[in-house]
Amino acid sequence: MSQEPTSNAASSSTLASTNFIRNLIEADLAAGKHTQRRWSGSPGPAARQLTGPLDPARIRTRFPPEPNGYLHFGHAKSICLNFGLAQDYGGRCHLRFDDTNPEKEEQEYVDSIVDSVRWLGFSWEDAAVESAEAAVRECNLYFASNYFDWMVEFAEYLIASGNAYVDSQSADEMRATRGTLIEPGTDSPFRQRGVEENMDLFKRMQQGEFPDGAHVLRAKIDMAAANINLRDPAIYRIRHASHHNTGDRWCVYPMYTYAHPIEDALENITHSICTLEFADQRPFYDWVLERLAEGGLLQRPLPQQIEFSRLNLTYIVLSKRKLIQLVEERHVAGWDDPRLPTLVGARRRGYPAEGFRLFAERVGASRSDSLIEYTQLEDTMREVLNDSAERRMAVLDPLRLVIDNYPAGQSEDCHAPNHPLRPEMGKRVMPFGRELWIEREDFMEQPGKGYHRLYPGNLVRLRHAYVVRCTGCERDQNGVVNAVHCDYLPDSKSGSAGADNYKVKGNLHWVSAAAACLTEVRLYDRLFVVPSPGARREGDPEGIERDFREDINPGSIRVIEAWLEPSLKEARPEDRFQFERHGYFVADRVDSQPGVPVFNRTVTLKDSWSSKPGQRR
Repeated sequence: MSQEPTSNAASSSTLASTNFIRNLIEADLAAGKHTQRRWSGSPGPAARQLTGPLDPARIRTRFPPEPNGYLHFGHAKSICLNFGLAQDYGGRCHLRFDDTNPEKEEQEYVDSIVDSVRWLGFSWEDAAVESAEAAVRECNLYFASNYFDWMVEFAEYLIASGNAYVDSQSADEMRATRGTLIEPGTDSPFRQRGVEENMDLFKRMQQGEFPDGAHVLRAKIDMAAANINLRDPAIYRIRHASHHNTGDRWCVYPMYTYAHPIEDALENITHSICTLEFADQRPFYDWVLERLAEGGLLQRPLPQQIEFSRLNLTYIVLSKRKLIQLVEERHVAGWDDPRLPTLVGARRRGYPAEGFRLFAERVGASRSDSLIEYTQLEDTMREVLNDSAERRMAVLDPLRLVIDNYPAGQSEDCHAPNHPLRPEMGKRVMPFGRELWIEREDFMEQPGKGYHRLYPGNLVRLRHAYVVRCTGCERDQNGVVNAVHCDYLPDSKSGSAGADNYKVKGNLHWVSAAAACLTEVRLYDRLFVVPSPGARREGDPEGIERDFREDINPGSIRVIEAWLEPSLKEARPEDRFQFERHGYFVADRVDSQPGVPVFNRTVTLKDSWSSKPGQRR
């Protein structure tokens, strides 16, 4: 049945797998770097940092998604890393929505992200801890938009201290004066505006006097800096747009690179862990915090940004732009399509949350980019499912088997273990009768060498039932075999004294034709046929990017009707099983109805992708 994540499973320690982030954290803890950290004030414009329990030695990490889309496999690695580190070192991990862009963010995405983090087995809510004053329960769920008052106040301080100015150039003009990687930028003609004029313009920007794009507030750093991100980056822009959390209160919104370090500091984050593409932004992250700390607006020690390599997997795309294309152009059925590398898609496909946690632990964290074979993810899922999924029999390509010497109208119960290695999971009843369904590939009238299944004269065992001898077959008007005939050996039933009298090489699965349920089964495969969708092929012109959609696998889904053993009729949404011989399957969480489940293939029993003809490695 379905294996729900538990807090114990979610907190499975990864301390045995040392990496550079753990080394940094352990060094900080040993040095007592955070022992002076205290929270003070109360949430609101006048406070400097958030109220919380006095737990100065704890580390604090955060997972800060922007609510402008659905989480994907790469986010799973970050979630497991940030929440896992906090758990392993007795700290706290915050779930924070970086909702600074009102034009792309929606409550739908907030709800989905909350659901996905919980599904992975993590929580931002902690049991009550004793402080010096009272028992306090932490709920570390935050929104960047709740800090907008602080951010405006901090921006005005930067103006007053000469560290920010209002620029009235157009976006194109700013881009033209920014310089290149090898050439310095040039100062804006508005860079020398006085503090009073800058403050007046910024106040009027907040009051909605100007249209979008008329002005931006920029940090005043160095237009000749070698790091292009320090060339007076924008920190506020005008946007007359309604926000999902603050409504129409604001018409100026902070840039992410300005907001992010402030959010970390206000929440007393100790280790701000992000992916490598933010490494070049770290100097600006530190600049913002240092300027505000110098003005007494933030407490020290300040958060430390640490970068690690993002997750790169073969046979998928994680670009938000490409994922949107796949959904909007209907190459997939939606954001939760089981072929899509989103967490909602993975959950619907039947990937267990435990599998993602184990995979994240195994790939670890490093500073080096690497491309990981998708097979490694699938193998991890198989490992978890092999241990937890109950076994069932299903016939996906049915052929009727008639036992001629079994009494018509009679039936009996056979008993099969729910899991061959876990007797505590018990047994189930499988009805047996005169007519059964078997797999079409399990009969061959003229078999080749090494074929040990049904053929005329051969003996095979029906799993957990009887040994049968094939006597022949029937064909339809087109010459296609539509029924196989056999006789059963009454003293050969599994578990009986006579069962050991028969030594056979073939062992077939089956379901009762009278009792089985006919069910829709969706056989999912990889969405792309090449390891790097859209990558340049040998012979392609240099410098021309191929369309990744050309590599979509036309056989990534096949929908069939299959005969399943009757116990599966009562499967609930998200119940997971191993269909013997076929792979691991899950009852679809959306389309399954009481008594009418729909099953999705999660993963085959073993990797067969690399052996498929025509696959380019």
